[in-house]
Amino acid sequence: MSVLFVIVFLVSPIASAKEAPLVSIPSHDKFFDNIAKHCGKAYQGKVTVDNAPSSSFSDKKLIMHIRKCDERQLQVPFHVGDDASRTWLITKTGSGLSLKHDHRHEDGSSDQSTMYGGHTIDAGWPNMQSFPADQYSKELFIKQAIPQSVGNTWQMYIYPDTFSYRLIRQGREFRVDFDLTKPIDIPKAPWGYR
Repeated sequence: MSVLFVIVFLVSPIASAKEAPLVSIPSHDKFFDNIAKHCGKAYQGKVTVDNAPSSSFSDKKLIMHIRKCDERQLQVPFHVGDDASRTWLITKTGSGLSLKHDHRHEDGSSDQSTMYGGHTIDAGWPNMQSFPADQYSKELFIKQAIPQSVGNTWQMYIYPDTFSYRLIRQGREFRVDFDLTKPIDIPKAPWGYR
């Protein structure tokens, strides 16, 4: 009886069903592809806007590395000097694009403030997408006693010569621009990645 069940299960339509397609819209696809064109390259950047200057970024070399790309996700480490704790994860979700900030300690373990970010809520443009804070991030920020971050929106811009990462919320703006015309040496792997 159990052998018959196994045979029926193996030949049933459920067992042979294909994975559902990952749906997307042209502006999200084009934005994703515009970044993916730089896969394997690294670029230096500089802070161009910071209305609340942070010592963690001052006078440090800022590098983004489009390190790993597949049809669903881009992994983009953001190095701040010798600090390799940050990786941006841009992921196709089937209902838009997600941006997550994967923060790790030097031993590879996750920081308590990790995987925060947002999700697109509109079509955006092939050269720019906005990621308003998602519910996980809002609850994380409240738990960590930084409720001002609940209103965060992250934006990314990709043009032929420049990539920009921008954070905005009421009373706060921060932006780093990277020069895409001058690739630099590839940095070491970000913490927690091989």
